[in-house]
Amino acid sequence: MRLAPVPSVPEVRLYQSHPGSGLRRLLEPDDDSGGVAAEPQPPYWAYAWAGGAVLARYVLDRPSIVAGKRVLDLGAGSGLVGIAAAKAGACAVIAAEIDRNGVVALRLNAQANGVAIEIRDEDLADGPPPAVDLVLAGDVFYAQDVGQRIMPFLDRCLAAGIDVLIGDPGRAWLPRPRLCLLGEYHVPDVGGNGGSEPRSSAVFAFVPIKGG
Repeated sequence: MRLAPVPSVPEVRLYQSHPGSGLRRLLEPDDDSGGVAAEPQPPYWAYAWAGGAVLARYVLDRPSIVAGKRVLDLGAGSGLVGIAAAKAGACAVIAAEIDRNGVVALRLNAQANGVAIEIRDEDLADGPPPAVDLVLAGDVFYAQDVGQRIMPFLDRCLAAGIDVLIGDPGRAWLPRPRLCLLGEYHVPDVGGNGGSEPRSSAVFAFVPIKGG
């Protein structure tokens, strides 16, 4: 992995994939699992995805959104969003990531950027939200089943008085009726199907069901 500035978010440096990274080996079964094959986990944390990039850019351009607040980076991956929030003045940042390799990458990335982040290596979706003021969720609607699990958690956040911001390049499972557009940027979807070409990505406020 190479430590390098993130395209469109040069204030943040991450350990990122390159042709010689050998990340494909992480997709092979784990032979040290005691006879129980562990399901290989794609290394999403090795890339700066568009939803995370646009959220990071948004909070760095508007630091008042996070300044002095407790922030949760949900599905943190590389930690890009949480690191940006810390740099923009958040008083505390929690990064939730369940991939064991992602947790290691998160810790290294936070150290490389000189910020303090509390890492939660657990699935928060089924429980109550932590004690935060703001949830930043980049690229959490990349699959239907994932989105369906996340939505109730985000609703519990709203019910607890926690604001929720979503970053996404317009994926098919985005819950558009629940979103209010806040801003748009053209950022590379480095880890996505668009390769490194800039594409329009947006930041949304997640809002309650109308009439609910």
